[in-house]
Amino acid sequence: MRLWFLFGALVLAEIAYPLVHGRTRAALVVATVVAGYLLSVTHAYVTRGTRTAAALVVVTTGGGLAVEAAGRTTGFPFGDYDYTGALGPGLLGVPLVIPLAWTWMAWPAWLAAGRLARRTLPRIGLAGVGLAAWDLFLDPQMVSERYWLWSDPATTLPGVPDVPVSNYLGWLAVAIVMTALLRVAAGPEPDEPRADAPMYALYLWTYASSILAHAVFLGLPASAAWGALGMGLIAVPLAVRLWRP
Repeated sequence: MRLWFLFGALVLAEIAYPLVHGRTRAALVVATVVAGYLLSVTHAYVTRGTRTAAALVVVTTGGGLAVEAAGRTTGFPFGDYDYTGALGPGLLGVPLVIPLAWTWMAWPAWLAAGRLARRTLPRIGLAGVGLAAWDLFLDPQMVSERYWLWSDPATTLPGVPDVPVSNYLGWLAVAIVMTALLRVAAGPEPDEPRADAPMYALYLWTYASSILAHAVFLGLPASAAWGALGMGLIAVPLAVRLWRP
């Protein structure tokens, strides 16, 4: 029940996002990420235990902070970017909410991939794609709000002029490494089925609501299309698999 309460809070915050502006909108971004973070970490703990939850935090929260700090300083692996300070206090030049966002979506992407592939290597690949494809929505939306900016996005996707392709490639590489480390650190998956419905709902809600928000409410039709294609590689097969008896 607690998990569905957190999921409901996240949904309400995301529904409210297009309806507000300025600092209120930035506060809703933080609230959404915190709700998603608590949802994913709590689910990992409740369904798989302390080791898995700790591994999730160390690998994705700690790893997310490390890679964002390195990326902001060196330009590798995402490209040359920096934060504007609109998302609140930070550490190592990175807003604290950013590494929480890696955790928020890494866990449902990992579980969604596990529903589609049982063998380790295919699952890692699918989970990496599932996590990285989320950024096809995330970066254009956050850049449009000037939460972070790119200094020279020379090569970009058609219709998304402010985010370099190098960012998406960097996300894919980091996501694959991150999910591989999570697989090792978390230990073997339980043999019996687990209550993963809230995480499937989180992944599919993020996919469908992002398409709607970008296409209708945020004025970002190109990122709606790119995100629908990219994240749909995991979300659509997942929905089909869940629909089957």
